Amino acid sequence: MSIYLPTLKQLQYLVALHEHGHFGRAAEACFVSQSTLSAGLRELESLLDVVLVERTRRVVRFTPLGNQVVAKAHRLLREAEELSALVQSHGTPLVGELRMSVIPTIAPFLLPRILPRLRAERPQLRLFLREEPSAAAIESLHHGRADCVLLALPFATGEVETVHLFNDPLLIAFPHDDPRDPPAMITPSSIDENRLMLLEDGHCLKDHALAACNRPELRASATMIGTSLHTLVQMVDNGLGLTMLPEMAINAGILAGTRIVARPLISDHAFRQIALVWRRNSPRGEEFRLLAEELRAG
Repeated sequence: MSIYLPTLKQLQYLVALHEHGHFGRAAEACFVSQSTLSAGLRELESLLDVVLVERTRRVVRFTPLGNQVVAKAHRLLREAEELSALVQSHGTPLVGELRMSVIPTIAPFLLPRILPRLRAERPQLRLFLREEPSAAAIESLHHGRADCVLLALPFATGEVETVHLFNDPLLIAFPHDDPRDPPAMITPSSIDENRLMLLEDGHCLKDHALAACNRPELRASATMIGTSLHTLVQMVDNGLGLTMLPEMAINAGILAGTRIVARPLISDHAFRQIALVWRRNSPRGEEFRLLAEELRAG
């Protein structure tokens, strides 16, 4: 009895369809036509003699078996990629493709500073960047869509290797004409919880800011409204309240063109830890450690 083994390409099609929930978008992600992707999946189902995907005009729905196959496919594709990476990393490190997810409160502030030097010193490295919140970035890492993640800790990351790059202090930002005239060094107890504006849920900086203050009532009273740090800055500049900003963003010029004042927060945890993480036991571990050194030097 012959057993049909799916091809890696067919598994890629299946995983892409599961991720995007749409044949057209899945085909674009795989850089093939929609008819090619559909034909590949039909061949997969025909040769396995099972139904993995229920197709209707409006929705793509995976069968229970289809979901199980997708979970296995993620692992197989990740193992195949790591096999390729093992061979590639045997020669010169940091060459070829590398996919890195970066969270939104780091990407626009750190990457413009470090990427030009990295391109100059590692011209054979093709670094593909994906900006996404911490939870989505870690999911991308464990599903094989990303090779490593640049994020801020503490955050639940699962089974990963971690290299700490540096600490990023948090500062209090407020309008220049704030009637309270905050002191040069601000304590958590002096923060007006009714005026504090933070990022929406899904951004780990919100949790880092609340942890830095160590005031449980802030979680209930602070306004979780900002979709980005740039949005928060504009609201503060318009006198709507105050916020917390990482020093990284301030050094990158996020306050340029505003009349906002930023002053240090005095707290044992008034910082976030910037780190590079990757899957535990990855064959490219030494490469990622080298990349971490490059990022730290930037």
